[in-house]
Amino acid sequence: MSEREPNLDVRVEIRDARTAVLSVRGELDMETAGRLDEHLAEQVGGGRHHLVLDLSELGFMDSSGLNVLIRSVHRAREAGGDLYLAAPNSAVRRILEITGVTTTIPPHDHVAEALAAAGGGR
Repeated sequence: MSEREPNLDVRVEIRDARTAVLSVRGELDMETAGRLDEHLAEQVGGGRHHLVLDLSELGFMDSSGLNVLIRSVHRAREAGGDLYLAAPNSAVRRILEITGVTTTIPPHDHVAEALAAAGGGR
């Protein structure tokens, strides 16, 4: 059985003292969820409580990824901010809808819309 290399890249762009955009590319699963969770926790720990997740290049997400989103939205809200999802593809959006995550974290079609929502919450 061959080992496959974890396939997740996370780019962090700090927009201001309270806001960061995290662009996620690849697959968010049991092997990679911890990496995204660490990035999100680091941003909240650094005072950036308004977190935008750009999911436009995320090809796959399983329940481990959903758990990271749920933990992160609670972490951000406890700190006085929120988690904003942006641009999920149809497969990822479907997972979010089926599991009911969209009722807690409604996805935005574009990063700009998610940033506007983040700015509107200040």
